[in-house]
Amino acid sequence: MQQFVVRALFDDPAAVQEDDAIGALNCPQTIARALRLLGFAADLPVRVVAVRSQLPLDQVGSLVCPARPVKAAAIADVGVILATGLDPARFPAGVRAGIGPADRPDRSWREARTALHFASPRQPIVHYDDLGASALLAHVPRTVARDNADVAAITRIASTSEDLETLDVYCTTASLRRAAELLHLHHSSVSRRIDQIGRAMGIDLTDPTGLFRARLALATWRLLGD
Repeated sequence: MQQFVVRALFDDPAAVQEDDAIGALNCPQTIARALRLLGFAADLPVRVVAVRSQLPLDQVGSLVCPARPVKAAAIADVGVILATGLDPARFPAGVRAGIGPADRPDRSWREARTALHFASPRQPIVHYDDLGASALLAHVPRTVARDNADVAAITRIASTSEDLETLDVYCTTASLRRAAELLHLHHSSVSRRIDQIGRAMGIDLTDPTGLFRARLALATWRLLGD
Protein backbone atom coordinates (compact mmCIF):
# COMPACT_ATOMS: atom_id res chain seq x y z
CA MET A 1 0.00 0.00 0.00
CA GLN A 2 1.45 3.33 -1.00
CA GLN A 3 2.12 5.63 1.93
CA PHE A 4 0.18 8.54 0.43
CA VAL A 5 -2.99 6.41 0.33
CA VAL A 6 -2.72 5.55 4.02
CA ARG A 7 -2.02 9.15 4.93
CA ALA A 8 -4.95 10.29 2.83
CA LEU A 9 -7.15 8.04 4.95
CA PHE A 10 -5.66 8.67 8.36
CA ASP A 11 -4.69 12.31 7.89
CA ASP A 12 -8.14 13.33 6.66
CA PRO A 13 -8.47 16.85 8.15
CA ALA A 14 -12.13 16.23 8.86
CA ALA A 15 -11.33 13.15 10.93
CA VAL A 16 -7.92 13.53 12.53
CA GLN A 17 -5.59 15.97 14.17
CA GLU A 18 -2.34 16.87 12.47
CA ASP A 19 -0.14 15.65 15.35
CA ASP A 20 -1.70 12.21 15.81
CA ALA A 21 -2.60 10.66 12.51
CA ILE A 22 -4.23 7.46 13.71
CA GLY A 23 -4.72 8.14 17.39
CA ALA A 24 -7.18 10.94 16.66
CA LEU A 25 -9.19 8.76 14.31
CA ASN A 26 -11.76 8.09 17.03
CA CYS A 27 -15.00 8.19 15.06
CA PRO A 28 -16.28 4.60 14.54
CA GLN A 29 -17.81 5.47 11.19
CA THR A 30 -14.58 7.04 9.97
CA ILE A 31 -12.57 4.06 11.16
CA ALA A 32 -14.91 1.64 9.39
CA ARG A 33 -14.75 3.66 6.16
CA ALA A 34 -10.94 3.84 6.29
CA LEU A 35 -10.57 0.10 6.87
CA ARG A 36 -12.94 -0.69 4.00
CA LEU A 37 -10.95 1.52 1.67
CA LEU A 38 -7.79 -0.25 2.78
CA GLY A 39 -9.33 -3.57 1.85
CA PHE A 40 -10.06 -4.99 5.31
CA ALA A 41 -13.27 -6.94 5.85
CA ALA A 42 -15.66 -5.34 8.32
CA ASP A 43 -16.03 -8.52 10.37
CA LEU A 44 -12.29 -9.09 11.01
CA PRO A 45 -10.46 -7.34 13.87
CA VAL A 46 -7.42 -5.35 12.77
CA ARG A 47 -4.24 -5.38 14.83
CA VAL A 48 -1.90 -2.40 14.70
CA VAL A 49 1.87 -2.69 15.05
CA ALA A 50 4.29 0.20 15.64
CA VAL A 51 7.65 -0.55 14.04
CA ARG A 52 11.18 0.78 13.88
CA SER A 53 13.09 -0.90 11.06
CA GLN A 54 15.78 -0.30 8.49
CA LEU A 55 13.95 -2.70 6.20
CA PRO A 56 11.09 -1.50 3.97
CA LEU A 57 7.83 -1.60 5.92
CA ASP A 58 6.03 -3.46 3.14
CA GLN A 59 8.64 -6.20 3.38
CA VAL A 60 8.24 -6.47 7.15
CA GLY A 61 4.47 -6.56 6.82
CA SER A 62 4.58 -9.34 4.22
CA LEU A 63 6.89 -11.40 6.43
CA VAL A 64 4.77 -11.23 9.59
CA CYS A 65 1.44 -11.56 7.82
CA PRO A 66 2.03 -13.58 4.64
CA ALA A 67 -1.46 -14.99 4.07
CA ARG A 68 -3.85 -12.21 5.10
CA PRO A 69 -4.41 -8.55 4.21
CA VAL A 70 -1.67 -6.28 5.53
CA LYS A 71 -0.94 -2.59 4.95
CA ALA A 72 2.10 -0.57 5.99
CA ALA A 73 3.18 3.06 5.95
CA ALA A 74 5.28 5.56 7.83
CA ILE A 75 3.56 7.95 10.22
CA ALA A 76 6.05 10.62 11.37
CA ASP A 77 9.13 8.68 12.54
CA VAL A 78 7.33 5.39 13.27
CA GLY A 79 6.23 2.68 10.88
CA VAL A 80 2.70 1.36 11.20
CA ILE A 81 1.53 -2.07 10.08
CA LEU A 82 -2.16 -2.96 10.00
CA ALA A 83 -3.02 -6.65 9.77
CA THR A 84 -5.89 -9.02 10.47
CA GLY A 85 -3.39 -11.54 11.81
CA LEU A 86 0.35 -11.75 12.31
CA ASP A 87 3.09 -14.08 13.50
CA PRO A 88 5.44 -12.21 15.87
CA ALA A 89 8.07 -14.93 15.43
CA ARG A 90 8.47 -13.88 11.80
CA PHE A 91 9.79 -10.39 12.53
CA PRO A 92 13.29 -10.22 11.01
CA ALA A 93 16.38 -9.51 13.07
CA GLY A 94 17.01 -5.84 13.77
CA VAL A 95 13.33 -4.88 13.81
CA ARG A 96 11.72 -3.50 16.95
CA ALA A 97 7.97 -3.64 17.23
CA GLY A 98 5.18 -2.82 19.64
CA ILE A 99 2.05 -4.88 19.08
CA GLY A 100 -1.32 -3.44 20.04
CA PRO A 101 -4.37 -5.56 20.88
CA ALA A 102 -6.88 -6.50 18.19
CA ASP A 103 -9.20 -3.73 19.27
CA ARG A 104 -10.28 -0.42 17.81
CA PRO A 105 -7.44 0.69 15.50
CA ASP A 106 -7.12 4.10 17.17
CA ARG A 107 -6.63 2.58 20.63
CA SER A 108 -4.49 -0.24 19.25
CA TRP A 109 -2.21 2.35 17.61
CA ARG A 110 -1.69 4.27 20.85
CA GLU A 111 -0.99 1.08 22.76
CA ALA A 112 1.31 -0.27 20.05
CA ARG A 113 3.41 2.89 20.26
CA THR A 114 3.58 2.53 24.03
CA ALA A 115 4.73 -1.08 23.64
CA LEU A 116 7.37 0.02 21.12
CA HIS A 117 8.89 2.30 23.77
CA PHE A 118 9.68 -0.81 25.82
CA ALA A 119 11.34 -2.73 22.99
CA SER A 120 15.07 -3.30 23.45
CA PRO A 121 17.90 -5.31 21.88
CA ARG A 122 17.18 -8.05 24.42
CA GLN A 123 13.41 -7.95 23.81
CA PRO A 124 12.78 -6.42 20.38
CA ILE A 125 9.11 -7.43 20.09
CA VAL A 126 6.74 -6.30 22.84
CA HIS A 127 3.01 -6.95 23.18
CA TYR A 128 1.12 -4.19 24.94
CA ASP A 129 -1.00 -6.76 26.76
CA ASP A 130 2.18 -8.20 28.33
CA LEU A 131 3.22 -4.87 29.86
CA GLY A 132 0.60 -4.83 32.58
CA ALA A 133 1.20 -2.03 35.06
CA SER A 134 4.56 -1.26 33.40
CA ALA A 135 2.63 0.57 30.68
CA LEU A 136 1.93 3.30 33.23
CA LEU A 137 5.58 4.38 32.98
CA ALA A 138 4.85 5.81 29.53
CA HIS A 139 2.57 8.38 31.18
CA VAL A 140 5.13 9.68 33.69
CA PRO A 141 6.13 13.27 32.77
CA ARG A 142 9.58 13.26 31.19
CA THR A 143 10.95 15.89 33.56
CA VAL A 144 9.86 13.83 36.56
CA ALA A 145 11.40 10.67 35.13
CA ARG A 146 14.65 12.40 34.18
CA ASP A 147 15.09 13.85 37.68
CA ASN A 148 14.69 10.49 39.42
CA ALA A 149 17.94 9.40 41.08
CA ASP A 150 17.78 5.80 39.82
CA VAL A 151 17.11 6.91 36.25
CA ALA A 152 19.94 9.45 36.44
CA ALA A 153 22.23 6.62 37.60
CA ILE A 154 21.28 4.56 34.55
CA THR A 155 22.14 7.53 32.35
CA ARG A 156 25.64 7.59 33.85
CA ILE A 157 26.06 3.84 33.52
CA ALA A 158 24.95 3.96 29.88
CA SER A 159 28.15 5.78 28.98
CA THR A 160 29.89 2.40 29.32
CA SER A 161 28.27 0.00 26.90
CA GLU A 162 29.48 -3.18 28.62
CA ASP A 163 28.07 -2.03 31.97
CA LEU A 164 24.73 -1.21 30.37
CA GLU A 165 24.60 -4.58 28.61
CA THR A 166 25.54 -6.41 31.81
CA LEU A 167 22.82 -4.64 33.76
CA ASP A 168 20.28 -5.25 31.00
CA VAL A 169 21.00 -8.99 30.86
CA TYR A 170 21.04 -9.32 34.63
CA CYS A 171 17.74 -7.45 34.97
CA THR A 172 16.22 -9.70 32.30
CA THR A 173 17.44 -13.00 33.78
CA ALA A 174 17.57 -12.13 37.52
CA SER A 175 20.42 -14.63 37.67
CA LEU A 176 24.17 -14.02 37.80
CA ARG A 177 24.87 -17.47 36.40
CA ARG A 178 22.41 -17.13 33.51
CA ALA A 179 23.67 -13.62 32.77
CA ALA A 180 27.22 -14.98 32.64
CA GLU A 181 26.14 -17.62 30.12
CA LEU A 182 24.47 -15.07 27.85
CA LEU A 183 27.38 -12.64 28.10
CA HIS A 184 29.95 -15.43 27.60
CA LEU A 185 31.77 -14.39 30.74
CA HIS A 186 32.82 -16.17 33.90
CA HIS A 187 30.33 -16.06 36.74
CA SER A 188 32.78 -14.19 38.96
CA SER A 189 33.33 -11.51 36.30
CA VAL A 190 29.61 -10.80 36.05
CA SER A 191 29.28 -10.84 39.83
CA ARG A 192 32.07 -8.27 40.09
CA ARG A 193 30.47 -6.04 37.43
CA ILE A 194 27.05 -6.21 39.08
CA ASP A 195 28.60 -5.31 42.41
CA GLN A 196 30.35 -2.29 40.86
CA ILE A 197 27.20 -1.18 39.02
CA GLY A 198 25.16 -1.57 42.18
CA ARG A 199 27.57 0.58 44.16
CA ALA A 200 27.48 3.22 41.41
CA MET A 201 23.68 3.24 41.61
CA GLY A 202 23.56 3.04 45.38
CA ILE A 203 21.44 -0.12 45.09
CA ASP A 204 22.00 -3.71 46.22
CA LEU A 205 21.23 -5.46 42.94
CA THR A 206 21.29 -8.89 44.56
CA ASP A 207 18.30 -7.92 46.71
CA PRO A 208 14.84 -8.40 45.10
CA THR A 209 13.85 -4.83 45.93
CA GLY A 210 17.05 -3.46 44.45
CA LEU A 211 16.62 -5.55 41.31
CA PHE A 212 13.07 -4.24 40.94
CA ARG A 213 14.33 -0.66 41.22
CA ALA A 214 16.98 -1.29 38.57
CA ARG A 215 14.45 -2.83 36.18
CA LEU A 216 12.09 0.08 36.67
CA ALA A 217 14.88 2.63 36.17
CA LEU A 218 16.17 0.87 33.06
CA ALA A 219 12.71 0.77 31.49
CA THR A 220 12.14 4.45 32.32
CA TRP A 221 15.53 5.42 30.91
CA ARG A 222 14.67 3.69 27.64
CA LEU A 223 11.41 5.61 27.45
CA LEU A 224 13.33 8.88 27.78
CA GLY A 225 15.69 7.92 24.99
CA ASP A 226 13.00 6.98 22.52
